[in-house]
Amino acid sequence: MARSLVRFSSGPESRRCLERCWPLDCDLDPLILRARLLRDHGDRPQAVAVEQELQPVF
Repeated sequence: MARSLVRFSSGPESRRCLERCWPLDCDLDPLILRARLLRDHGDRPQAVAVEQELQPVF
């Protein structure tokens, strides 16, 4: 099994890492984040419905 390169802790270094990563996700559309969350929770039908809202209309 592959080892994860990410280490989790609750110390100050963990907080600094989170603060560095937070801006990377903030520029994503909220619907993209919602679709990811729905998929992570196993709600595929709702995730697909949200993803359809993201499709361009031509």
